[in-house]
Amino acid sequence: MAGRTADRVTGVLPPARLLHLHSSFSLGGKEARAVRLMNLMGPRARHTVLSAVPDAMGARDAIGPAIDVEFPADAPPLHGKPALARYRDLSAYMQQFDLVLSFNWGSMDGVMAHRVFAPFRDLPPLIHHEDGFNEDESVRRNWKRNGFRRLALPTAEALVVPSTLLERIASDEWRARRRTVLIRNGIDTSAYQAKPSVAIPGFARREGEVVIGTVAGLRKVKNLPRLVRAVATLPTNVRLVIVGEGPERAAIAAEAAACEIADRLVMPGFMTEPARWIGHFHLLALSSQSEQAPIAVIEAMAAGLPVVSPDVGDVAAMVAPDNQHFIAADETRFRAALAELTADGDLRARIGAANRRVAAERFDESAMVAAYENLYGGALKGRRLFAG
Repeated sequence: MAGRTADRVTGVLPPARLLHLHSSFSLGGKEARAVRLMNLMGPRARHTVLSAVPDAMGARDAIGPAIDVEFPADAPPLHGKPALARYRDLSAYMQQFDLVLSFNWGSMDGVMAHRVFAPFRDLPPLIHHEDGFNEDESVRRNWKRNGFRRLALPTAEALVVPSTLLERIASDEWRARRRTVLIRNGIDTSAYQAKPSVAIPGFARREGEVVIGTVAGLRKVKNLPRLVRAVATLPTNVRLVIVGEGPERAAIAAEAAACEIADRLVMPGFMTEPARWIGHFHLLALSSQSEQAPIAVIEAMAAGLPVVSPDVGDVAAMVAPDNQHFIAADETRFRAALAELTADGDLRARIGAANRRVAAERFDESAMVAAYENLYGGALKGRRLFAG
C-alpha cells in the first residue's frame, strides 16, 4: 500500500487517497456530512466514490469544484449476492488507497471484503459509518443483517454513529462496543443567522399564513403522508413545504389531494444550501418512523425555528428544553403540537431563540470536524486531513 511517504525534495506528503463506499450517494443527511468533510479536506485528499446504487449520485453536485474526486464506472460492484470472488475483487481494489470509509448497510459487502481478506492482503484501515435505517428496520433490526454486521465489523478500525440510540444498538446488537465512536452531527451554525436569500420554487408567502416546512428524502421511512394528514386538520392559513426528492413524491401528492389540501402543499424538489432558504419556514416538522440525529433538526435550530417531531432517535435530547414539550409520543400529541405552535407566533419566537442558542453551543461543526480529524488522522498514523 503506497501513498504515505513524503516527497524527498519538498518534504510534503502527497494527498491521502480515500475510498468512499456508499449505500447511495443521493444527497441526504449522511451524504451532506460526507461532502462537507470532503470540501473541508481541500487538497489534502483525493477521493474515489462508489455507490451501491450507481444511478444515485445527486450529492456529487455539492462537492466543491476544486476537490479531486472521481466516480469510476469500472470498479467492482458494491451491490450483489455475497460471493468470495466479488469480495476478492473489492479487497484488491482497496489496496490502492490509504483509507476506506464505508457508509450504512448498502456498503456492508465492502466491509465484509475487508474482513475476509485483511489477513491475507495489505489492506488500508477501514472506518464504517452507520446513520440509521429504512422503514423495514425502523422498529426492529433484521436478524440476518445483524448477524452479517457482527461478522463483517471486526476488522473495521472504528464504527461511527451520530446518536446515543445507534450507540446502544451497535453495542447490544452488533457487539461492536469497543470499536464504536459517537460523533454528533454538526453544521456551520453561523451561516443560518441571516435572513433567507434564495426563493423556494413554487412558493411565495401570503399575508397572515404560517409555513410548516420539512427537509427530507421522500422515502417511506419519513412517513410524510402522516404530516400531510396532520396539516389538513389545521386552519387554512397553514401551508406545508416539503423540500426533497424521492420515490414517495406521488404518494405524498395523492395524500394531499385526498385530504383536499393540494393547494396548500409545495414540493419544490431537492435544494442545496439550506442556510439560504430554511428561514422561509415558521417551524420544522418531522414525521419519520425512524431517525437518529437529523441534520435537518440542527439546521432548523440554527435558523431559530421550533421543531415538532415524533419521539424518535435523539431528537428530544437535541432540541432546547423549551422545545421538548413538542416532541410527541403519539399521533394525538403530534397534531396538538402542530396546532399549538402554528397558533402562537410569540411561542414560536421564544422556542426558536432557545434552539438557536443550543445549536451554537452543541452542534457547531467545529466539534464534529475535530472529532473526524482525530479519528481519520489516527487511522492514517497521525496525518492531518483538515486545514487549521
